[in-house]
Amino acid sequence: MAYPHVHNMADAGEVMLGPVGREVFGIAQMLFLVFVMGSHVLTFSIMMNTITNHGTCSIVFGFIGHVAFFSFISELHTPSTYPRALFLLQGCDTIMYLTVSVVIYRYAGASVTSPALGSTSPPLPKVAYGIAIPTIVIAGVINGHVAAKYVYVRLFRGTDRMSKRSWGSFGLWAIIVVILWIAAWIIAEAIPVFNDLLALISALFASWFTYGLSGVFWLFLNKGRHFSSPRKIFLTILNAIIFCCGAAICGLGLYASGKAIHADATSSNGSFSCADNSKSSA
Repeated sequence: MAYPHVHNMADAGEVMLGPVGREVFGIAQMLFLVFVMGSHVLTFSIMMNTITNHGTCSIVFGFIGHVAFFSFISELHTPSTYPRALFLLQGCDTIMYLTVSVVIYRYAGASVTSPALGSTSPPLPKVAYGIAIPTIVIAGVINGHVAAKYVYVRLFRGTDRMSKRSWGSFGLWAIIVVILWIAAWIIAEAIPVFNDLLALISALFASWFTYGLSGVFWLFLNKGRHFSSPRKIFLTILNAIIFCCGAAICGLGLYASGKAIHADATSSNGSFSCADNSKSSA
């Protein structure tokens, strides 16, 4: 709440590093969102091919995470209530992810496919993907909305198009959405193996938006007080470690995902192919 005008990662970057930070953080946020949208395009394609016995070639979709927190806070009537909602969200997320991962690993073992819904025997994958359709679509719409909103606000902040309802405003919004989803589709088709795309996104973007930048933000907000008390010293060391973890995940993850993409380039169905991708990789 120290900088209430912050609407997205680009604004946070501008607070810390000026115009250069705004551009770097803004570009990184957009790339992250579009790549994650691409992962959902691929997931939706796998889902449709599973349900229809490869009756679908490729369709569109998306995902959301820490990179969208600023955008959500900016839309709240009372932003000061967001930390409580965030604690509840992260608590539920952690419990759900742990429960799901333990159950899947218990019954699928080390040979679990990616996405994991394909680990079950027929006809359960069709049932599982059918139940997951609302989640897949809703997550895609939210992620696409956050990405489009960043572009729209960046282009028209300070103008009447931010609040004016007109066919021109709706048309511009539609154009932005279409362009972003086309870019996401291109990414999904260029890296057709779900596990490889997810690994690349996690290493290149999630490592920073989830870990690295969290440490940087805390260190910036507490500048000049890092060693003012034993508690601050502990938190300073902790956030420095979190930053280093993010950097390590990025470097090692990029190396591993790069090797995997190279190895799968010859063994998979290939980029921009209508081949059946429902047989997910282990």
